[in-house]
Amino acid sequence: MAVQLSKTEERILAKLGELGRRYEALESQMNDPAVASNPHQMSKLAQDYGALSRIMEEYRRYIQLQLQLEDAESMLAEEGVEAELRELVEEEIGQLKEGIREAIEKAKEELVMSGEKRVGSVLMEIRAGTGGEEAALFVGDLYRMYTRYAENRGWKVEPMSFSPTELRGFREIIISIRGEGVWQELGYEGGGHRVQRVPETETQGRIHTSAATVAVLPEPEELEIDIKPDEVIEHVSRSSGPGGQNVNKVSSAIKLQHVPTGITVSMQEEKSQHKNRAKAWRILRSRVYDYYEQRKRAERDSARKNMIGSGDRSQRVRTYNFPQNRVTDHRINLTLYSLDKIMMGEMNGLIKGLIDYDKQRRLEDLFSVS
Repeated sequence: MAVQLSKTEERILAKLGELGRRYEALESQMNDPAVASNPHQMSKLAQDYGALSRIMEEYRRYIQLQLQLEDAESMLAEEGVEAELRELVEEEIGQLKEGIREAIEKAKEELVMSGEKRVGSVLMEIRAGTGGEEAALFVGDLYRMYTRYAENRGWKVEPMSFSPTELRGFREIIISIRGEGVWQELGYEGGGHRVQRVPETETQGRIHTSAATVAVLPEPEELEIDIKPDEVIEHVSRSSGPGGQNVNKVSSAIKLQHVPTGITVSMQEEKSQHKNRAKAWRILRSRVYDYYEQRKRAERDSARKNMIGSGDRSQRVRTYNFPQNRVTDHRINLTLYSLDKIMMGEMNGLIKGLIDYDKQRRLEDLFSVS
């Protein structure tokens, strides 16, 4: 009468048992006075402990329900159990089995997705691709779509950099989005986004195809990425373009170059050199963090295939067809005929489909690494 488990679920529960022992070891280390007196070590242990906490919460719930099920089944196996009591115990067994199944599903999700859930801040970079001014207008449309979705989720959107064109479009937009679950939900948006529609400047009603690229970078805590000051070359210059009387009079524009990776960041959005420097460092940390994370994933071979939204800008991820009110996500072969609502920020169906697909792939590949 016990809950029947698949072989995959049995292996997952064994893995959770290993993590449980690791969790208890971390707890023991954190209670060590010698460790408690070392802030850096304590911070690292607390980070690892916190990462396992949500996984262990569901696993311990499974263990507790399993023990209750065994007790109930033992009671039912006793001789002379009255019919009324037997009926109550059988009802309880049904509820316990349902709870066990639910706990297993939640534990599976936490096991493969907890890393994404922990990242609460991302930088999103949207850039015009092929298509001239129509591509630049599409950048603005994507920005508004993501902003509306973020607002619906209660997340905070912070503008970082805008590069406007003469016809209300944008060559590039960089924003920061903060909130619980932001990386798990928006991390899949990286790649090439293609739009098919009649441009405002088209007089003969012909449909044009344009493109934009999106990169979504987790914004790491400073402890997670160590960039030494002597690895970065800073250039200070006068700003150019819109900005009032301050432009070309004060050296406020900042350019940072990370020597080991060759990554450069330029920022002149603010009139203040201090504010431009702070923004440039935030973007640099995210890009360098993403650079090293991608190298790690490549070395592990299997990890990249588990990620749908890898941030690969050459990958075509989605097509937005305005005449047919249709959006297609090519990675999961999902087509929805509600483009008007999606552009207003109602992206829940798209994002849920991507998360479900990614979760299933991760579960399938969990034990593929030897």
